[in-house]
Amino acid sequence: MLPLTNMLTELRLSGFKQHLDSLEAQAIEKQWSHHDFLAKLCEQELAQRYQTRVNSWRKESALNIAKSLNNLDLSVYKAEVSQRIQKLQGDTRWAKQASNVILFGPSGVGKSHLANGLGLKLIDEGIRVKYFTGIGLVQQLQQAKSRLELTAFMSKFDRYSVIIIDDIGYVKKTESETSVLFELIAHRYESASLIITSNQPFSQWDSIFPDSMMTVAAVDRLVHHATIIGIEGESYRSKQKAKD
Repeated sequence: MLPLTNMLTELRLSGFKQHLDSLEAQAIEKQWSHHDFLAKLCEQELAQRYQTRVNSWRKESALNIAKSLNNLDLSVYKAEVSQRIQKLQGDTRWAKQASNVILFGPSGVGKSHLANGLGLKLIDEGIRVKYFTGIGLVQQLQQAKSRLELTAFMSKFDRYSVIIIDDIGYVKKTESETSVLFELIAHRYESASLIITSNQPFSQWDSIFPDSMMTVAAVDRLVHHATIIGIEGESYRSKQKAKD
């Protein structure tokens, strides 16, 4: 028979292996039952697997781990905005129901920080997330389309329950064909969620899509199941500086 540690390695039970000796000592000292000893080992294994998954998903997400909701001062926002953000943070079922979150507001009010923080919270809750800037995402989609691989490329995103598109307003249809962005929105419609930040209201999205009909179609799909938060006022960074 193989040694126990070897068998744990074969079974990929690294949490068991790491905590076996210390928990065995506690079990003897406190006279745990076999059931209690096994339960404690399982707790450690699950905790280690959870942390490993969180670390892996954070890394692949391209999110900034320094910008969580914990270090965002919600008191600088209007009460209605703060309450809606707290609701999204406290109940993440929307991300499992293919609902979207759209954050509007001028530059500097904390939209990107909010989107980033929501993404980190979702990962903590076992929901896979991927972050893109609007321009960076469109460039990748365009490259895939030029290779005649757009559908396959978008399908790779299906592994992510939530995709964050940051600063969509900086995408301009004059730069190149941006119909690929519409195709992504249509691809994820009612199947997976998007978090979008924009410094432009919907009425100005004609600057993003090739024509007004595509703009209307994109907006219709986004708002069908969505939480829309408009953030007004002066720069969040300016408010924080004044408080300091």
